[in-house]
Amino acid sequence: MRLSPRTVDLVHSPIGAAHSLLADRKSGRRLLDLSQAAPSFPPAPVVADRVAQVAYEPDGGRYAPQPGLPALREAFAADLRSGYDVGSIEASHTLITAGCNQAFCLAIGAIAEPGDHVVVVEPFYFNHDMWLRVEGIDVTHVPTGDDQLPDVDRTAALLTDRTRAIVVVSPGNPTGVTLEPERITVLAELARSRGVALIIDETYRNFRGVDAPPHPLFADPEWHETVISLHSFSKDFAIPGYRVGAIVGGTALLTEALKLLDCVAISAPRIGMEAALAGLLHAGRWRREQAERIAGLQIGFESVMAGRPGGFELVSAGAYFGWVRHPFPDVPTAEVVRRLVHDADALVIPGTAFTARDEAMLRFSFANLTPAEIDELGGRLGSLA
Repeated sequence: MRLSPRTVDLVHSPIGAAHSLLADRKSGRRLLDLSQAAPSFPPAPVVADRVAQVAYEPDGGRYAPQPGLPALREAFAADLRSGYDVGSIEASHTLITAGCNQAFCLAIGAIAEPGDHVVVVEPFYFNHDMWLRVEGIDVTHVPTGDDQLPDVDRTAALLTDRTRAIVVVSPGNPTGVTLEPERITVLAELARSRGVALIIDETYRNFRGVDAPPHPLFADPEWHETVISLHSFSKDFAIPGYRVGAIVGGTALLTEALKLLDCVAISAPRIGMEAALAGLLHAGRWRREQAERIAGLQIGFESVMAGRPGGFELVSAGAYFGWVRHPFPDVPTAEVVRRLVHDADALVIPGTAFTARDEAMLRFSFANLTPAEIDELGGRLGSLA
């Protein structure tokens, strides 16, 4: 049978590719796994208890309402209003999805078709780039500067009459950088002036740090005309396997996205929605404590990397991530990743998963290490010098 050339030509998940390197490990030393930004700790007890309870309820295994459990949509809208200090986000502006990746896919499917064009801020989240190419959408990357922030003038110059969206991630995956509110506002104004969507993936919004204020986009009463905000409950409540995320947007967009959701999942899993609802209602303190704990890990990671162990240079850090330049510019980054596995027993993701060129960068997901492991990481990197 014939296979789709778009799929055949698509790269495999860089997470899976990195993990395949572990098969040839010879060392019995503990692996420092900095590859995936998924919580390695269990959810709050109140969330786990609710999951167990739902499993025994008559409706526990049934389809949920397609847009999401009404109580979850209400609680999530309230959480957004509180987080952004606005009053213009209603439950009707939310669509619960099977994870944030699905949220992106549905949003793109609702606004673009093959042959259309999307501008993606680089470094990009690899699944965004993969899905756009699967859909036959032309992708142009706009690189960031040394500050890891997108240049608005360069972005504007890339827009054409086929452009349907500008895509940014904040806090960034892989950079960890939270875009300044002023920069996001200007990007939103640019998008509106050209009649395109600004898609902002905010998976890590609750890990942006206390000194990073929220963006003001939702304060504009007409935000829903061009702003599409994507969210995940996976990191906030340590439930990545339950697959629950959300699109926040205008009712016209959500109406079209619902048609696509009906084809691929009917609705997000009820069990995941119940877990997220329990988290929003009853695990607020736990959620804040986890964010504070991970912020503490970032401080430790930055301290270890300040000495540039082994010549590895920390370019930026935030949320779950460190964006690191390796000291071997003449060596392909994929080979550096292999050496880290075999010589330092440390697993990271090559920066080539997030950029169009090899820029000698690596993504370190430090949030799943302990403080002692972060200290040990510095020594292992230093041994590669």
